[in-house]
Amino acid sequence: MRRFTGFQHGVNLGGWLSQCVATTEEHFNTFITADDLLRIAGMGLDHVRLPVDYNWIEDEEGNPVEAGLAHIDDCLRWCEETGLNLLLDLHKAFGYTFDPLDTGADREIFFHDAALQARFIALWRRLALRYGKNPRVAFDLLNEVVSPNVAEAWNGIADRTIDAIREIAPDTWIVVGGVCYNNVKSVPLLAAPHDARVVYNFHCYEPMVFTHQKAYWVEGMPDDLDVAYPDDLEHYKALSVQLSFDLAGAIAGERVDALGPGFFEALFAPAVAAAEAHDAPLYCGEYGVIDRAPAADAVRWHRDIGAVFDRHGIGRALWNYKNKDFGLVDSHYDGVRDELVRLL
Repeated sequence: MRRFTGFQHGVNLGGWLSQCVATTEEHFNTFITADDLLRIAGMGLDHVRLPVDYNWIEDEEGNPVEAGLAHIDDCLRWCEETGLNLLLDLHKAFGYTFDPLDTGADREIFFHDAALQARFIALWRRLALRYGKNPRVAFDLLNEVVSPNVAEAWNGIADRTIDAIREIAPDTWIVVGGVCYNNVKSVPLLAAPHDARVVYNFHCYEPMVFTHQKAYWVEGMPDDLDVAYPDDLEHYKALSVQLSFDLAGAIAGERVDALGPGFFEALFAPAVAAAEAHDAPLYCGEYGVIDRAPAADAVRWHRDIGAVFDRHGIGRALWNYKNKDFGLVDSHYDGVRDELVRLL
């Protein structure tokens, strides 16, 4: 399988310009700095994935907001200074959000509204004009498409967006993920790649009852759930019935006897087959373990999933560098961080 060159081992910078932990100027100026990029490069990683919400880089009428774009400029400059690459991820778009905390949001209207789609494409044209000539930069079109009902509509929108970007940036890597929160099972539903610089993308937090235990934003997740890794597969399946099928379906459906690399091998197999059939690189834009899980168990999980990433040449970016309940550099991982970093 072809590789997503320059984007094999990375980390997300969530919480800075997307799902912000604060919205003050002090936050935007200090949450991520040049020192953080230097630290990431020192870990031996090759890229950062930078989630950005539309409202920090354009106003409600769709005009550019230079103050927000300047933070992307800063991040790119720090990447250039430290030898890192940058995957620019549109985490939320005007008219679309994946975030379960955005209660009452319509998760499908964007995929049927021509005006919202035109604005989405216009934003990507603007970003392509600003960043598309830089060989360090790749584009992640949209973070997570929630509804399984819009797979074909999303394929069409993505294809038109890539057409627009290609008029400006013919050689930029473009990352495209699927439905059901970018579930790995949705990769075979993606259209054939537009060209040789398109990457199939998925996110993986399987099994959710382990990686998201006690997560307050996950519907049906008990706030007192303690789950080890690995554990008996039937126990995982029994716990997972409390979650929606979109979040817990994989653990129930895989024909494996135990947790371990074999589980991830079986889980990824259809995506790997689709990528190989279309000669497309495969990339995992988010994966990780919540800081409410035992740190030593998180290391075991990372070892298992990482072995399968490595076997197939799947690039990946850990969620998350700091904060957002998954922070690699936060105190939860102090005792195991060096070992964890070696597995990224």
